Amino acid sequence: MPEENKSLALPSAHEVSSSRVERFSYYHVPTEDADTDHSQTPLAHYLWILKRRKWPLLMFIVFSVAATIIVSKRLTPYYESTATVDVDRMIPTAVIGQESTTRASSMNDSDFFLSTQVKLIQSDSVLRPVAEKLKIKLSLKRPDAPVRLPYLSVTRPARTYLLQISYRSPDPRFAAQVANAVAESYKDHSYEIRYQSARDQAVYMQKSLEDLQARMERSSAALAAFQKDLSLVNPDEKTNITASRLMQLNTELTNAQADLIKKEVAAKSAATGSLQALEFSTQGEQIRKLEDKLSEANQQFSTVKTHFGTNHPEYKRAANAVAEIEHQLEAAKASVSEGVQVEYREALNREQTVRKAVEEAKTELDGLNGKALEYANLKRDADADRKLYDDLNRKIQEVGINEGFQDSSIRLADPARPSVAPVFPKVRQNALIAFFASTLLGIVVVFLTDSLDHTLRDPEQIARTLQTEVLGSLPVVKAWRGYLPGKTGGKELTHHTELFGISKGAANSYEEAIRTLRDSILLPNADRRPRTLLMTSATPREGKSTTAVHLAVVHSQQKRKTLLIDGDLRRPSVFQYLGVSNERGLSNVINGEMEWREAVKTTEAFPFLSVLPAGPASRRAADGLGTTLKDLFAAAIDDYDLIICDAPPLLGFAESLQVAKLVDGVVVVALAGQTEKTAVASVLTNLRRLKANVIGLALNEVRADMSERYYYYGYYGKYYSRYYKTLKE
Repeated sequence: MPEENKSLALPSAHEVSSSRVERFSYYHVPTEDADTDHSQTPLAHYLWILKRRKWPLLMFIVFSVAATIIVSKRLTPYYESTATVDVDRMIPTAVIGQESTTRASSMNDSDFFLSTQVKLIQSDSVLRPVAEKLKIKLSLKRPDAPVRLPYLSVTRPARTYLLQISYRSPDPRFAAQVANAVAESYKDHSYEIRYQSARDQAVYMQKSLEDLQARMERSSAALAAFQKDLSLVNPDEKTNITASRLMQLNTELTNAQADLIKKEVAAKSAATGSLQALEFSTQGEQIRKLEDKLSEANQQFSTVKTHFGTNHPEYKRAANAVAEIEHQLEAAKASVSEGVQVEYREALNREQTVRKAVEEAKTELDGLNGKALEYANLKRDADADRKLYDDLNRKIQEVGINEGFQDSSIRLADPARPSVAPVFPKVRQNALIAFFASTLLGIVVVFLTDSLDHTLRDPEQIARTLQTEVLGSLPVVKAWRGYLPGKTGGKELTHHTELFGISKGAANSYEEAIRTLRDSILLPNADRRPRTLLMTSATPREGKSTTAVHLAVVHSQQKRKTLLIDGDLRRPSVFQYLGVSNERGLSNVINGEMEWREAVKTTEAFPFLSVLPAGPASRRAADGLGTTLKDLFAAAIDDYDLIICDAPPLLGFAESLQVAKLVDGVVVVALAGQTEKTAVASVLTNLRRLKANVIGLALNEVRADMSERYYYYGYYGKYYSRYYKTLKE
């Protein structure tokens, strides 16, 4: 072993086997709890997808646009003519009557009205006469089915009372005829509707008029009979007179009652004999005068009585005068008392008389009010019936006159004319629509295809979904013939520029990728390089054997002793790549026919590379592969810097799992763009269940269009082409 290799020698086989997991823990294995922020696909990835599929996308767009243009030009051209109808709601619809005045359209119902007119134009009553007149062929399932013109359209320009009737036909003149005919049919049908409605209204009103006439005659007769029974023309005047008389009597009754109360008080006072009460009566003036005389006479008598005696003539004369005045006063009191009683009785009689008159007037007024109310009801009914009769009779006469009036509220404002240019097909518009639609559809298909692609392509996506690292990406070599570095057809190459025996650019790019894979496996920790490697894959034909051979070659080119073991006993292929004999090999060792050192082969082209071919195919030998390799690794690890084992695919073959448990690291090879993620995920799950050290994944046959991270592959050929050109110069 060279000195440089000895300096990198690792512990013994036993130490390697016992501390394999600990020594190679520096290989990063992402966990399930990894940061999920990277799960979002960046916008640049979508742009790269479009760039990757730009030529198919452009071809699809060009094809779609070209096909659309060709088909559009081969279609039958259609011409469209439009007749404009003005629906003027300000024009009166009648000659006389209220409808003859100018009517103002309501802004609230204009939309509903015009929508109704649009439906009316498209009705069978309008279109059937047009179809029969112009002999338009109709595909009706039944003769009584509604007529529909498939190329007829009715539109309303916004904020107008215009209706545009359009019709399409290959013949421009025929299109104009149909549009004008539909407009005229619409006008005629609108007139027929109004005319028939007026006639039906007149018939109905005529029947109602007969009933109303009989009703008017009955009410008039009842009013005349009532007037005859009362023998008066208008009971309202009589009622007013009686009411005025009753009001006057009420006033007199009030006055009589007030006077009666006064007389009654005076009579009661006079009955008590009180002089003061008599003085305040209506006849009390005489008594007051007599009292004044009596007072004077008493004064004189007092004076006389002081100076004269009782027998003196002056005394007697004064006494007689006093007695006479007292006698007159008593007589006057009696006369006044009798007069007060007489006045009270007269006031009482007057109050009773007036009260009776008031009651009689009230009775008379109540009777007159009832009759007046009945009279007013009869008169109102008679007047109302007569007014209804007169109004209905006038309305019937107006309807009869207006039946023949054809208003011009619906008029043909702009007749249809034959069109010069066809409206269908619109080649430019169709091409633009096809361009945008095909672009959108193509982008959707590209993204959908990319999302449905479950194969392994992008390293970052693989690391995120499978929780493993991508160690290297091996480019696809179109002219690959199974040649190896340093040898072509069994003859040693004379120059390092022909390592792969194919085009120099492809060979060197693949060689550099193999070297990158080698360094990715061995250089993360140079002091603890893996000594044993397992190269396997999920399914057959993914390039694991080719990768294993090239990896062993480039490792041996560093002047490091390398042992390549072909562990695929069912389908050996390593001997074919290196041009060695497969007559004896690993199967013979497993069967105990020889020692493993006796089966090892060497090549002149690669002096540091030793090969242990698979030997003759043997199903029985595959069962002992694990035990044999365990002993082989323990014996050979001190002699070689690196032992690479090429094992069968993991899915379907058990021996690969046995070997994975023995080696320092496992490298899984997968075909980029072909191997399914689920298959590799299953392989990785099985390996981790065995606690095997999965170093990572190697993608084989990678193309630059598989991911934006492979763009640099295109520069290898250019780089080496310039290098070779410099050498030649």
